[in-house]
Amino acid sequence: MLSTPFSNAGFAVALPSENQECLLTGMKEIFKQMGCVPKTIRIDNMTTAVIKPKSKFKDAKLTNEFLQFAMHYGFNVQTCNPASGHEKGSVENKVGYVRYNFFSETPKMKDFSSLNKDLEQRMVKKRKEKHYEKIRTIESLWKEEKKSCLELPDEDYPVFKEVLVRANKMNEIKLDNTLIHIHNSWRHGEVYAYLTWDKYRIITRNGEIIQEDFRPYVTRKRAIDWPTILRDWKQRLSKITYSRYWKYLPGRIQSYLSVDDLRLLYQRLDRLLGLLSVHTMIELNERFYELISEEYEESLSDVNWQGYDALTQVAAKGVKV
Repeated sequence: MLSTPFSNAGFAVALPSENQECLLTGMKEIFKQMGCVPKTIRIDNMTTAVIKPKSKFKDAKLTNEFLQFAMHYGFNVQTCNPASGHEKGSVENKVGYVRYNFFSETPKMKDFSSLNKDLEQRMVKKRKEKHYEKIRTIESLWKEEKKSCLELPDEDYPVFKEVLVRANKMNEIKLDNTLIHIHNSWRHGEVYAYLTWDKYRIITRNGEIIQEDFRPYVTRKRAIDWPTILRDWKQRLSKITYSRYWKYLPGRIQSYLSVDDLRLLYQRLDRLLGLLSVHTMIELNERFYELISEEYEESLSDVNWQGYDALTQVAAKGVKV
C-alpha cells in the first residue's frame, strides 16, 4: 500500500507473502499504476528493507537489496522511528479501508493478477471521490502532485533472490518452510534456489536447471510425480516412511509398501514403477487386485487386505474403530 501526502491518493497491490521478493515486486507494480516514482518514500521498519532501525544518533541501516532497488528507481528512503505507527497513519488507515471494504469476505480469485486488476479498479474509483479536507477530487489533486514525481526508468528492476540450499537424503529441500522433492538433488550436495515472488528454479553448481515450479505459498495444485519419487525411494528403502510424500500415498498402496523386508520392498517399488507407466496412482489403488500381477500374489500374504478394506468401509461410514 502506498499513500501520497498531498492528494491522499492510494495505490495497492496484493501478494501472498511478506518476503523481500513480494515487497519489491509490489512496489514495482505500484510505480506502474502511478506512472511515475515518488521522490521520497517513507517506510516502516520491516525486516525486508531495514536491517537496523534508526536511533537518535544514527540513520537506519537498509538491506543491500532494498538500497539497490531504491537507487535503480531514484527515490530517497525515509524510515519511521521505532514504535511510531502514527508517522505513517495515512497508510495504516488505507490498509484498514481496503481490508474492511474490499476484503470483508475472503475474495474469490483466479490468480493474483486478476485480483490486483480488480483492486486497482477499486482504487481508481476511490480517487474519484472528494478529498476529506479539500474541495477537489483526489484524482485531480493526484494529477497535480504527480508532476513533482520522477519518471519511470527505461528498464524494470529484476526482482529475484538466489540462495544456496542443501537437499536431505530423500532428495528434498526446504523452501518457504515446506519440503519439496527435487529429483537427484542430494547427489549434487548444495544447489541454488533462484526465487521470484511466485516461482522457484533449482540450479546445480554447474548451471543445470533441474526443476522449476510455483512457490509453495502460491497454493497452486501440483500433480505428484510418483515415478520420480519411487525411483528415489528405491535408493533409500529404509527411509521412505519419512518422506513428506508417504502420507499422500493411497491407502492400499501404502499398506502394500509397509513391509520390513527391504528386498521385497524394492521389488514392489519396481513393480509399481512399471504399472505407473500406463496407470495413475489413483487407478492403481482403485484397481489394486486386478493390476497387481499373479507373480506377486504369494508375497502379498503378509498384508491383511480384507482387514484393511473392512476398516476402510467402516471409516467411510463414520464409525470409530
